[in-house]
Amino acid sequence: MEYGICILGIIPLRNEANDQSEIVSQVLFGQHFKILETKPKWIKIILAIDNYQGWICTKQYEEITYEDYDNLNVNDFPIVSSIFSSIQNIYNKESIPISMGATLPFFNNGNVKIRKYKFKFSGDIASKNPSDLIKYAYKLLNTPYLWGGKSVLGIDCSGFTQLVFSLCGIYLSRDAYQQAKMGESVNVDNIHPADLVFFKNNDNKINHVGIALENHQIIHASGKVRVDNLTKEGIFLSKNKQLTHRLHSVKRIIE
Repeated sequence: MEYGICILGIIPLRNEANDQSEIVSQVLFGQHFKILETKPKWIKIILAIDNYQGWICTKQYEEITYEDYDNLNVNDFPIVSSIFSSIQNIYNKESIPISMGATLPFFNNGNVKIRKYKFKFSGDIASKNPSDLIKYAYKLLNTPYLWGGKSVLGIDCSGFTQLVFSLCGIYLSRDAYQQAKMGESVNVDNIHPADLVFFKNNDNKINHVGIALENHQIIHASGKVRVDNLTKEGIFLSKNKQLTHRLHSVKRIIE
């Protein structure tokens, strides 16, 4: 029991091996991982997609072989772009709701195959085209903020950027400070739409990220996925004339 894959819509990835532990991220349908440690009711995993680690319940995954894991690593499978969709087990006709960002392993003519399971997918597939990035970002508008979240039911700032970029075939690290190590540094006077914009706390540490838009605006997850004004100082709310996030840096991932 060394490798696994998620066969539910969304499962929580926790900091520690108990139900009360902080959710640090989520694992979406079709995402695979290596098992690092086992306990009676929990396994510690490292996700193949971004090397993020945490604990998941042993009832919420399917075991796979090293050969399966290797095949999943070397193939670039389709990703779901529908806000909500479903897959149906071909054998027992049970449906599983899945969300935007789910992976469809070994997808062929609408069918998904994971070990002994075969599913029929109904929904839209992401273009994996960087030119669609802003369009996908807007599809998540008004999604509520949720620490550790990665779906339209709840998402955090870096989960939002990671999800949107994945739909365009670009795979970012999970946390904002990790994403800030990627791409090319950009001067604040030369920000382009689709650039990643990072913000800092009072200790000068990165604590927030969003995606630049045209006309000095930014789309980001803060309370909800929203569009706000972006200045050289940071994110400015004109409604109450408040600077809510202080600018740290800008990175260009898409040339």
